[in-house]
Amino acid sequence: MPYESEKKVLIIGAGPAGLTAAYELCKAGIRSIVVERDRVVGGLARTVDYKGYHFDIGGHRFFTKVKAVDDMWRRVLSDGQFLRRSRLSRIYFNKRFFHYPLRAVNAFFGLGPWNSFLILLSYIQAQIAPEKPEETFEQWVSNRFGKRLYRTFFKTYTEKVWGIPCNEITAEWAAQRIKGLSLLTAVKNALIHSQAKRKGEIIKTLIDSFDYPAKGPGMMWETVRDLVVREGTKILLETSVDRIFWSKGRVTSLEVATHGEVGIVEGTHVISSMPMRELVQKLYPPPPAVVVAAAESLNYRDFLTVALIIDKPDLFPDNWIYIHDPEMKVGRIQNFKNWSPHMVPDPEKTCVGLEYFCFEGDELWTMSDAELVRLAARELARLALANEADVIDGTVVRMPKAYPVYDSTYMEALQTVRSFLSGIDNLYLVGRNGMHKYNNQDHSMLTAMLAVKNILGANHDIWRVNADEEYHEEIRSVEGAEEDEFALLRSTQPRVPRRRQ
Repeated sequence: MPYESEKKVLIIGAGPAGLTAAYELCKAGIRSIVVERDRVVGGLARTVDYKGYHFDIGGHRFFTKVKAVDDMWRRVLSDGQFLRRSRLSRIYFNKRFFHYPLRAVNAFFGLGPWNSFLILLSYIQAQIAPEKPEETFEQWVSNRFGKRLYRTFFKTYTEKVWGIPCNEITAEWAAQRIKGLSLLTAVKNALIHSQAKRKGEIIKTLIDSFDYPAKGPGMMWETVRDLVVREGTKILLETSVDRIFWSKGRVTSLEVATHGEVGIVEGTHVISSMPMRELVQKLYPPPPAVVVAAAESLNYRDFLTVALIIDKPDLFPDNWIYIHDPEMKVGRIQNFKNWSPHMVPDPEKTCVGLEYFCFEGDELWTMSDAELVRLAARELARLALANEADVIDGTVVRMPKAYPVYDSTYMEALQTVRSFLSGIDNLYLVGRNGMHKYNNQDHSMLTAMLAVKNILGANHDIWRVNADEEYHEEIRSVEGAEEDEFALLRSTQPRVPRRRQ
């Protein structure tokens, strides 16, 4: 199918949202140019290759309730390139490991009979007299689990992730991430899991298996990159967007720079997954001061992974472990060999990733790579998961603006920015940072799919994706009231770029 001459779409960012947009535009016969400031594609969903050891930034399970997203995954990668993985994850708390999802006996004996009784008592109290209004993460979780279990399993880890107190995080974040989970549903899952599974009642945050590309999520996005480039899409890597020119309610062009060489690219539409704060700062002429101030008040949590190569064939059986110990700086540990054996080139070695949540410029962020590798090795040994002497190599990957922060001021600021940007008719915001919304990989992909549909003449409300307290691991298909929103995405497309043999 020849390209439509009247449309040319500029895409900012080559993560899951940006590359999905390019893929969908190829199917519709529309030209696009993707601008990516990094030297690799995939964004947070990349796979890093260090001396043949592959590791994932954060752990990306391929599990979705959105058929259109799943269909794209299956078109891009063959069945043989996907592995079906059983989930095993645990929580490290009070010098003990607890299975997550809960296992009744493990939780009871790990917490102790008296503490378990007090947790139950606290839960009953929360059901009788819940806190109202329910505005913060602390209130939301306490109302569903009781104060005691909140302090036991939620408070330390959540504050480690976000770097702010739980009473400064909005309830909306909890509602998006753990909707439908309460103490009773968690216990039900622990006691009658197999029966619930047969009935299709698995708690959405508690899936026990998922698909995973043999070489990590970057395998998906590198393949999409190759597909769209073969179809004529231009991808400009190591290219920053310095200014976004707009006039009369439309973006007219982008000023971009590649290794210091500045140029202008023009298009009829722009799809942006760049952080919303940066987007507003780069608009020229500048928006009203109140909009700029609102954008600058949007905050982000940064993230780094320390990958350690261990001279042992096996360390622990988990895919990942949550570290709820306030004395440890590490937040989560991934065992990449247990995600896929193809991630580790030497079966006698193991590669683990220790994840640290931080703010760009703080003590953790500014530590040297060597210091971070030593810190990670020490913490792994303190957890009795490996010996420091067995760590033979390591590397560090820093990811700025990994998570949009849902603090107490973000909603008002977001509404101000959204209201202004809605007046720029040919600008479409997609993805996690593009919408300042805690979208997952499949949510980000879906926002891009709907943006392309809107460019083709539809009128989807992209902000409905991951709204109404939905979470992507809910195990039902999109039916009922949501069906019309996604109907177009289920239809057979006239043209699908496929891998060439």
